[in-house]
Amino acid sequence: MKSLVVYSSRTGNTKKVAEAVYKALPDPKEIKRVEDAPPADGYDFIAMGFWIDRGTADAGAGKYMAEMKGKRVGLFGTLGAYPDSDHAKDCINNVKSLMKENDILGTFLCQGKVDPALIKMMEEKMKDDPHHAMTPERKARLEEGKKHPDETDCLNAQKAFKAMVKKVNDSDA
Repeated sequence: MKSLVVYSSRTGNTKKVAEAVYKALPDPKEIKRVEDAPPADGYDFIAMGFWIDRGTADAGAGKYMAEMKGKRVGLFGTLGAYPDSDHAKDCINNVKSLMKENDILGTFLCQGKVDPALIKMMEEKMKDDPHHAMTPERKARLEEGKKHPDETDCLNAQKAFKAMVKKVNDSDA
């Protein structure tokens, strides 16, 4: 099984998870930033990493995903929200919809730090928007996000992707 890890990262969160996922995959394997990634053809399994932007995968990852067809894929992403929140569930479903012509073997989401420029923009321009206003809860969540992805997140990502590889190997047996 030949694997490719493709990721997009703005603050380093998704890159950190991508490197953990890469370590969990058997050889032969490659890891590439989405900007440098080859076409998915020629790979048996794609680990696709993204950061959440406006409720779905960021534009760079989304463009790469749109070109992928008929592949076995594991999705992983990072976001400022709690990974078990309704928002996170909506986000992963939005990402899955980008990949509907592929076999999605599993997903992994974890919290991560949010770009300080985005936080500043939210504070200044969205203070009257009830979905994006800087509430005490939101501030606490953003502070928690600064601690992630941590070692536990990376180990959980590896565990998730080892299970996906097992699905590939079992289906090929």
